Amino acid sequence: MTRFVNFSIAAGLLLSAASHGYLYLHGYRYIPAIGPGFLVLTSVSVALAILIALGAPGWLRGVALLVSVGALGAFIMSRTVGMMGFLERGWQPAPHALISVLAEAITVVVCAWSLLRRGSIAPRSRTAAS
Repeated sequence: MTRFVNFSIAAGLLLSAASHGYLYLHGYRYIPAIGPGFLVLTSVSVALAILIALGAPGWLRGVALLVSVGALGAFIMSRTVGMMGFLERGWQPAPHALISVLAEAITVVVCAWSLLRRGSIAPRSRTAAS
């Protein structure tokens, strides 16, 4: 089960990285502050995917969760209030906006589930025996 979870997280991270990397290479690199952010997100996502797929410590799932939540937050900001002067509308650029959101959402769900399952997020209760 752990291997399946690790590969699911890695697949979500790699799909998001591929989409952001493609956008970086096809024009986003010229957008101040946003372009470098896409490059950093792509690099960090690939590194995390490799490490998690190879069986890295469980805390890296928490890092993957934070990275994906941050990417989703940046997406929402870029569609609503703007982000550093950058504002887009709807699901453009298609299909990469949708691909990224789905990949990141899946990564968030699987990471959160795996961390809750192993007790890394849920508060631990003390019993009389402990």
